[in-house]
Amino acid sequence: MAPGGGDSRMFAGLRDKLKATNLYDAKVGAIHLKNKVGKFGNLINPNHRHDEEHEKATDDKRSKIAESHRFQSFAPERDGNKIKWYVDGQDYFYAVSVALEKAKETIYIEDWWLSPELFLRRPPYFNQEWRLDQVLKRRAEAGVKVYIIVYKEVAQAVSCNSAHTKHALNALCPEGSPGYGNISVLRHPDHNVFENAGDMTFYWAHHEKFIVIDYEIAFIGGLDLCFGRWDSRQHPCADVHPAGVQNEMFPGQDFNNNRILDFQTVEDWKSNELSKADFGRMPWHDVAMCVIGDCVYDIAEHFVLRWNFVKRDKYKRAEKVDWLTMTGREGENEDLVAVQRPKHPVGEYIHHPVSPLESRSWAQGHQGTVHAQVVRSSCDWSSGILTEHSIQNAYSEIIRNAQHFVYIENQFFITATGEEQAPIHNTIGRAIVDACVKASKEGRKFRVIIVIPAVPGFAGDLRDDAAAGTRAIMDYQYKSIHRGEHSIFEQIKKEGVDPRQHVFIFNLRSYDRLNKTPAMVRQEEKSGVKYQDVQRAEAEEIMAEGVHSTTDQNPTLGDTTGDDEKKRLVDAKRRFEAQRVEVGLDKEVTSADSIAATAMLNGGKVSEQRWDDDLEKEKENFIQEELYIHGKLLIVDDRIVICGSSNINDRSQLGVHDSELSIVMEDYNTIDSTMDGQPFKAGHHAATLRRLLWREHLGLLPAQPVDASQDPNAQPADVCPNDIMEGPEYEFVADPMSDQVWNMWTGNADTNTQIFRHLFRADPDDNIKTFDDYEAFLPRHSKFKQGHLHDPFMPAQEVREKLDQIKGHLVWMPLDFLCDAPMAEKGLQVNAYTESIYT
Repeated sequence: MAPGGGDSRMFAGLRDKLKATNLYDAKVGAIHLKNKVGKFGNLINPNHRHDEEHEKATDDKRSKIAESHRFQSFAPERDGNKIKWYVDGQDYFYAVSVALEKAKETIYIEDWWLSPELFLRRPPYFNQEWRLDQVLKRRAEAGVKVYIIVYKEVAQAVSCNSAHTKHALNALCPEGSPGYGNISVLRHPDHNVFENAGDMTFYWAHHEKFIVIDYEIAFIGGLDLCFGRWDSRQHPCADVHPAGVQNEMFPGQDFNNNRILDFQTVEDWKSNELSKADFGRMPWHDVAMCVIGDCVYDIAEHFVLRWNFVKRDKYKRAEKVDWLTMTGREGENEDLVAVQRPKHPVGEYIHHPVSPLESRSWAQGHQGTVHAQVVRSSCDWSSGILTEHSIQNAYSEIIRNAQHFVYIENQFFITATGEEQAPIHNTIGRAIVDACVKASKEGRKFRVIIVIPAVPGFAGDLRDDAAAGTRAIMDYQYKSIHRGEHSIFEQIKKEGVDPRQHVFIFNLRSYDRLNKTPAMVRQEEKSGVKYQDVQRAEAEEIMAEGVHSTTDQNPTLGDTTGDDEKKRLVDAKRRFEAQRVEVGLDKEVTSADSIAATAMLNGGKVSEQRWDDDLEKEKENFIQEELYIHGKLLIVDDRIVICGSSNINDRSQLGVHDSELSIVMEDYNTIDSTMDGQPFKAGHHAATLRRLLWREHLGLLPAQPVDASQDPNAQPADVCPNDIMEGPEYEFVADPMSDQVWNMWTGNADTNTQIFRHLFRADPDDNIKTFDDYEAFLPRHSKFKQGHLHDPFMPAQEVREKLDQIKGHLVWMPLDFLCDAPMAEKGLQVNAYTESIYT
């Protein structure tokens, strides 16, 4: 017997016996407490995740992998992906609903904001089973494991209320019911000083938006599964329905206009302080992708990394939160997805995918023709890794190598041309300068077309003190584009090139008419009930079923509306409906609930729209609003596309701020096209997406019907490919550099800008160069209602005929807005400590 051998066996046996005692539990608890208290040490050791030998080894392994990949991404380039694009929320959410309903094993969701009460199909009244929480509940009851990570917001700054998201979803399947334990929701980062003293992050957010289902199919892009995002290509602003409130499209808090009122108490999902009878909503433009192929694995890997990091960072001692392992990242490589095996682990180790990875369709061979690569912005605070900014690397390299055009749609545009534009540090702007100067010196026609929101933050009146943060963002955008010697325009001009021949900036804007008919006004008067109470009652009816608790310890079925308030709302709706026959609304309502289609192909004219009363009264109901561009999209030369969650600003691009996930795509299936009149081989994926986007913006697509069940573009990629909607308009926009297309593009922008200025005094505007100009252009007094006609004395027929001239949604970005005023004056909101928040 070896020396000490008997003693070793004796002590091992003693340890095994002690494991079954309270003494052992106390020891483990003490170790966990020591680790918990030990986090205060992180205050003086910010490198605490990277200073031990095993951590250094993992960092070195990850670094070598990234260095071997294009753009220094964690993920390799992948051939043979089948990728389908979605433009706007109607198609995307319908496709997501189809895919979720087919889930068999696992669902991963990562969002900045997730609204359990979001309807994936519309109208909501007729599609109540397609509310997101109900879909997830069905899948959980069928045995599918649902894993969700959402950003834990700083409540004083952001209104998305992730606590409500977590508690509502966790309570869908209570203990003892089918599906119990099958939905897990994590929030991050932690704001508990006792738990995470050295790792608290207040400024930065988890901004990814993606879904992975069964390791078979993934969705990625700019759309969170939350309120305010569902929209169709005609982008209606109105949601008043005299024929019956059951026809409404945007119930409760899903009807929103951030220029008037930001989301309020979103856990009270059915409430809405904004009256649909008085105001329009802010329409929403977005882009996303569906992926089948090897890239699904890379998207899933990012999720598993994030899940395990959050488990380690926040839930290490939570028995209900398991570690995730995955095929291909096992054994000595499980550290790549942050799997840890402490001596006293809490929680199980669950392996994914549940069935063999080799059984996936994409593992059997190429499903499509798109060469793609997943890229990200991620770092120590967000994923526990060394900083990766492969999204910025991809944007810069692809733009710098562009030969014909760069097309950008983004929520923000804040970028630098070098090191002299602090506090801005990402250098996508330098790539734009280099591409324009190179093209000019080589004699090539070259354009950079940028489409961004008129107001990139949710500000209300831009003159208010509360809007200082949004003005700061706008100020940084203008300095990025053309104000100051280090701006893109001035840096191009410095090289002897005219920037206005190459760089063009646009916004989008939409108009509509509230269908507040004279008969409906009489119905309000006779019943003594405002339409706003009816819309609240409708939201109560279709959104109340489900779980809406406030704490994990006390989940409650149903909503928290008091019985008296419920009775009041039910009675209000009853009294309102009782007057329907009396006021003549039992007959067909001939006026349209929305006239947004008139800006689209074959949508008719505003001047021909029915209105059952004096046209002078109709004028009160015309509305407009900026069409909020939220997509994060780059298309270059009709060949390469980047789409994901990443904005063009430091927050998204540097890697050390917000966490992001995007995908770079190049279709090897080419189509015969033209570029500036010359034969050209375009990538099918990029070219068809760009053509559809341009037709939407130009008004060369028909409006969408609300029923998306027969629309191929509203199905997942495994059902059918995109319908590219061929026809004369498709051919017209085929050449992105043709003079005819450009003349229509700029011509529509000219006319639309002028009409919105003339009718509505839409702001911001080039005529507003100072704050005094602002007051003269758009006086602040009660008779001017936000978004409505500016001149109440303009003849009704003139208003209608002016609106007839608007085609599509393009308007010019007002580059002279507040050019002679201090936009971002220093103060409590904007100062040396906070400026990085806005960049």
